[in-house]
Amino acid sequence: MTAVLLGLIGAAPARADSFVTSPEDRARIEQALPASAPARPAKPRRLLIFTLNVGYGGHPSAAHASEAFTLMGRKTGAFETTVTADPQVFEPASLARYDAVFFNNTVGNCFTNAERRRALMAFVTGGGGLMGVHGASVAFTRWPGAVEDWPEFGFLIGARGAAHKESDERVWIKVEQADHPLTRMFDPEGFEYRDEFFRFHEPYSRERVRVLLSLDTQKTDLQTGEPRGNTTRPDGDYAVAWVRNHGRGRVFYSSMAHNPRVFWDPKMLEFYLAAIQFVLGDLPAPTTPSARLNPAVRAQEKLGWRLGIEAYTFHKFTFFETIDKTADLGLSCVGGLSFQKVSAAMPKNFDPDLTDAELEAVRLKLAERGVRLVTYYLQEIPDEEQACRKIFEFGRKLGIETFMTEPKLEALERIDRFCNQYGIKVALHNHDQKASPAYWSPEAVLRACQGRSPLIGACADLGYWMRSGIDPVEGLRKLGDRLITLQMHDLHAPGPDGHDVPWGTGVGRSAEVFAEMRRLGQRPILIGLEYSYDWYESLPKIEQCIRFFNQVTRE
Repeated sequence: MTAVLLGLIGAAPARADSFVTSPEDRARIEQALPASAPARPAKPRRLLIFTLNVGYGGHPSAAHASEAFTLMGRKTGAFETTVTADPQVFEPASLARYDAVFFNNTVGNCFTNAERRRALMAFVTGGGGLMGVHGASVAFTRWPGAVEDWPEFGFLIGARGAAHKESDERVWIKVEQADHPLTRMFDPEGFEYRDEFFRFHEPYSRERVRVLLSLDTQKTDLQTGEPRGNTTRPDGDYAVAWVRNHGRGRVFYSSMAHNPRVFWDPKMLEFYLAAIQFVLGDLPAPTTPSARLNPAVRAQEKLGWRLGIEAYTFHKFTFFETIDKTADLGLSCVGGLSFQKVSAAMPKNFDPDLTDAELEAVRLKLAERGVRLVTYYLQEIPDEEQACRKIFEFGRKLGIETFMTEPKLEALERIDRFCNQYGIKVALHNHDQKASPAYWSPEAVLRACQGRSPLIGACADLGYWMRSGIDPVEGLRKLGDRLITLQMHDLHAPGPDGHDVPWGTGVGRSAEVFAEMRRLGQRPILIGLEYSYDWYESLPKIEQCIRFFNQVTRE
């Protein structure tokens, strides 16, 4: 693998053998490099390393990070790097060449061009990776002073601020989850470390990020040292490194990168190599926000299951209210609905006609509450090129993983092509036989999927299955790996008049449904909680469904 150094605007690209001027430092880095990567790349990977500082002289350690990451990619064969300080690299066509972007200690307002900012956000929400270290927590702020200039980037990176004490502060690092794929190289009991450790403020919250490392306040003397800025948090929560998702994008941040020696520390290079592979998309790792972790959620992560609220459950309310209700229920995923109003302040349908500014407001609301928009229902995806592209662009900008829809059969060839172009799945939804003649049964969906890529499959609505006389357990068995997403129901009685009741209390054999899914190894994009009864009084019954799900997934 090779590294390419791109010059500043107007300069010709140049090859670079080394980014550090000291042969001794380069030798230290080479000696500390991991022997191999923790994951095998799914394809050749490209990492863009961005190094621009604006209004700040830059950290000397940034060159060491560029050196270490480039050499790690070359030695392990896991990726190749391009290193640049040129904002032109964020033009859409340029960004499309990369799998992830690394903001390498980038202090200040990196660029203000609105199109490039939209391109970066769409790159991440559409499935790209973003990594930041140390000064990246104040990227896209006006420096000095870290005056906010792009609020969504603060939510994207997970925090704002750069308050700290000494540049070689001695702390004890707590490893929050020893078996997490990104932290397995560390002693589970934690470790002592010296660097410049930032104390973060809004939008940092454990409701929004999965904390990997933090300051152990029981073993670290937080009273010593001269503060530079506000170094105190009332909650005593001093995170050091974390992961999160922004749409479909994978995000990693660590504040440990002030001193060059970080990048010739073997453990730190192992840590950063795992982080790189996570943002590149080769090392799967759970990102459920830390505040929502409990034994049931950890069991669900191991199963590859995510429980979320389908917006139809709360369609009498706005989508923003649905997001709030989802977060208040302790869930991290939600499904969208094309005919639901966005919010009281934006009384429009939540559909692809929304402007870029309106979509940004939706993303900010999701990020604020720590909720991911995973699925989205629209009645039909038309068999027309521009209309189809508009829908998939909408999905890319919001980070939607799966469209649930009932298109005409002749549209599936075009839809399948867009699925593969955008990496977004389409799950064919079923109503009853009259409303959904092409998709009402597992057999009908399987016929529609013949000859299609794995990105086309079923959105199994178990309520309509049961109303149509289809056994849900047998139906899931027939679908097998064509199950893409699940709309889970239990009914008080079989037949067309059956209505929703809490899971496990009706005729839907809910426990057997989950047992069969576990036996088959099915991992739907979302297990959607769609409660379609007692619209304004359903919350206690929804909570009962969640308790049931948590119980059966722990067994």
